[in-house]
Amino acid sequence: MVIDRWGVTHIYASSSHDAFFAQGFNAARDRLWQIDLWRRRGLGLLSEVFGPQFVERDRAARLFLFRGDMRQEWLAYGSDTKRIASAFVAGVNAYVDLVCASPDLLPPEFRRHGYLPSRWQPEDVARIRSHGLFQNVREEVARARTIRDYGVAVEELRKVREPFVPLTVPEGLDLDAIPDDVLDVYELATTYPDFDDPARVPSSDAVLVEGSNNWVLGGQATSTGRPILANDPHRALSLPSLRYLVHLNTPSFSVVGGGEPALPGVSIGHNGALAFGMTLFSVDQEDLYVYELDPQDPTRYRYLDGWERMRVERCSVPVRGGDDVEAELSFTRHGPVVRVTGTHAFAVRAVWLEPGMAPYLGSVDYMRATDFESFGAAMNRWGAPAENQIYADVHGNIAWKAAGLTPRRPNWDGTLPVPGDGRYEWNGFYDADELPGIENPEAGWFASANEMNLPSDHPVEKTITHDWYAPDRKRRIDAAISDGLVRSVSDAARLQSDVTSLPAQRILRVLHRFTEGDGTPGLAMLREWDGILDATSGAAALFEVWHRRHLRPAVLAAALQRLLPAADVDDAVARLVPDESLLADSRVLLSLLEQPADRLGPDPATTLRHVMKASLEAAFADCESLLGDDPSAWAWGRLHVSVLRHPLGLTNDQTGDEVKVGPVPRGGSGDTVCDTAYDSAFVQTGGSTFRVVIDVGDWDESLALNYPGQSGDPTSPHFADLVDGWARGQYFPLLYSRSAVDAAAESMLELRPPG
Repeated sequence: MVIDRWGVTHIYASSSHDAFFAQGFNAARDRLWQIDLWRRRGLGLLSEVFGPQFVERDRAARLFLFRGDMRQEWLAYGSDTKRIASAFVAGVNAYVDLVCASPDLLPPEFRRHGYLPSRWQPEDVARIRSHGLFQNVREEVARARTIRDYGVAVEELRKVREPFVPLTVPEGLDLDAIPDDVLDVYELATTYPDFDDPARVPSSDAVLVEGSNNWVLGGQATSTGRPILANDPHRALSLPSLRYLVHLNTPSFSVVGGGEPALPGVSIGHNGALAFGMTLFSVDQEDLYVYELDPQDPTRYRYLDGWERMRVERCSVPVRGGDDVEAELSFTRHGPVVRVTGTHAFAVRAVWLEPGMAPYLGSVDYMRATDFESFGAAMNRWGAPAENQIYADVHGNIAWKAAGLTPRRPNWDGTLPVPGDGRYEWNGFYDADELPGIENPEAGWFASANEMNLPSDHPVEKTITHDWYAPDRKRRIDAAISDGLVRSVSDAARLQSDVTSLPAQRILRVLHRFTEGDGTPGLAMLREWDGILDATSGAAALFEVWHRRHLRPAVLAAALQRLLPAADVDDAVARLVPDESLLADSRVLLSLLEQPADRLGPDPATTLRHVMKASLEAAFADCESLLGDDPSAWAWGRLHVSVLRHPLGLTNDQTGDEVKVGPVPRGGSGDTVCDTAYDSAFVQTGGSTFRVVIDVGDWDESLALNYPGQSGDPTSPHFADLVDGWARGQYFPLLYSRSAVDAAAESMLELRPPG
């Protein structure tokens, strides 16, 4: 194993088994506490080392484990996935054995909390399902609650649906029966634990919705005549980061790129013949089922003309410092039961609980493809999460393929929960060929950014979803490529760092139209601003404070006043734009500003003039409180920062200082190509911490970023060595050839698998 100066490990092995063994060993060497936590969280074993306050999380996680036949499960990914997982896990266990025998090698988290890492089973890699990106049960419940409390007209102000469909409450669904906390167990199972407040159930409004950008350029669109593939997945910021780079080299394949440290293989990268990258394709892969319970026996629910009994499993949750807790898990024919009231039960049906759906495990198949035919065959088996996969090869071919297991809903559209009495059943799944894709597009390039990208001729009855991301990032990418601004690897890297906000530019046009000659404080700053959310810009700070804290709620309140009694407006605004909301979707606001019609009353121009003036005055005063009385000293990066803190509140053994990275000033927002989504305090919560730009054919010219560093060990020199490059948009080379790797070698580690 050769470790280059950026902390990327290049593994040279004589066989596939040895390569994946070494990958597991090396992932444990760099990220042992992180992957041990991944396993404990997924299997429901947090209480075993952190105590009884995690029992409810453990119970929730166990509800969402894969429970099917493991032979069928392994074969769903590809013929050798079980062997690959077994080799990877053997490597992890080899390092676990090493550190258990030599406690001085233990990462500080284990020493501080007094426990040892666990050994893995190959099945752990496949049975854990709750760490992926999921669609759309949260939206179903949010939509149902809004309609229940305020009506359909208010729901139209909460979220845009594409393609638009009128909302129809499914026959037999009692919205009043759905409790507000119906998804608490689901949230405990699918979100990262809060070690400061383990009992806290995260609000669905505060759960980061994560996306990505990718694009692929054919040779005719580049300065070299070679394709370029760029990808920057957007995920929650964490310490250590989610992604991990590795290079696996064997006699039969050589692949380099990024994946998740607890999984074998590479999900974004290249193999010397072709490059591949992904963004989320928003397939609706979940449904909430609502059941009427038998008044005489609450373990039975109505199904068709009778009552059907829930299946019950009992398990024992080990608890540190106390007795084991016996947990009862209930299931309907549709899935795990997440809530029971006196009259109703609620279960989540999820595609990702089907065989072959472990998030990203299918990448071990497609990463070894040799051409588009074999790549496409592997993508036919891809299930979760659903992705826009892009492709480019050394022969100049480029392609896009949407992939993901998609349920057929013959008599409803998935926008709301449905009764579980048999009237609303999936009718199998769409064939992979029924999802869109394109080879060698006429334009010479393709891009995706989680927007609604179904072709215009996609059959309406073949519902994918109606919940997509806003198209602003995609439109900015399209414009840059169409204008010829992205013709090289360095151009692509520059676009990944672009902080131009298209929503800001559109909102400014409306502002200027309705405030001509106005002396509102801050208006002069915004009149001279170009809509670029640079970290040094004072106008950018004013705009984001105005946009998020003041303009959105004020415009929505004006619209709601026509729909609701005055006493309900404030509560409805809080529901539509909660303080903790991390969503960056300006579509409803832009629609109200640009095409208000009668939604803002009989004189929308007067309403908008008043709302924009009053909200901008409030935002200016807010900025004075946040940044001082001198607007010339304001800067967006003073407010908007990245601060990574260790989830355990770890401190340095020598200095006692908190282990953290930052604050790092940030530009951008959730609306920009450089996605820097933030919370109510303007601290970045999500975005691209990992990026690649691949020069297809001249592989050593490819570039990468991984914030804050490759290692998860705070004592490692590679724990936070990539921070400055990430902050400045400066990439390091993603090396592939042995000569380039050797020239950049920092150290070498010899590893001989047992036997």
